[in-house]
Amino acid sequence: AVSGHRLSTAEIESALVSHPKVAEAAVVGAADETTGQAVCAFVILRKEAVEEADEPGEGRDLVQELRNHVAHEIGPIAKPRQILIVPELPKTRSGKIMRRLLRDVAENRSLGDATTLADPTVMNLIATGLAAQTSED
Repeated sequence: AVSGHRLSTAEIESALVSHPKVAEAAVVGAADETTGQAVCAFVILRKEAVEEADEPGEGRDLVQELRNHVAHEIGPIAKPRQILIVPELPKTRSGKIMRRLLRDVAENRSLGDATTLADPTVMNLIATGLAAQTSED
């Protein structure tokens, strides 16, 4: 539930993935002081979109574009509080996305056990990307 509305993370993920620049998305609910639960999305861009997003200011515009896209597809209430563009998502060897780790990141908690990740360096990339994006605002 987000701000008293029942929204499925899968619904928001598919809205994000329906955007032409998005290759993959993972959405988690993170505790939020004001709303109780906030939507945080982690997005992997398609190759051609990555190059664009690297240009100054483009990344921020794209995040706004994606938030609006979700609002348009589902409704304004589903707009993620935060969309982080990440190079990779933390996956187990069997390819399952480890949302628990993403939730830790979204809530600024120290990361739980990441030993089951196929690529443990992924979380460092995400944490670094997070710090960079937060400092831009």
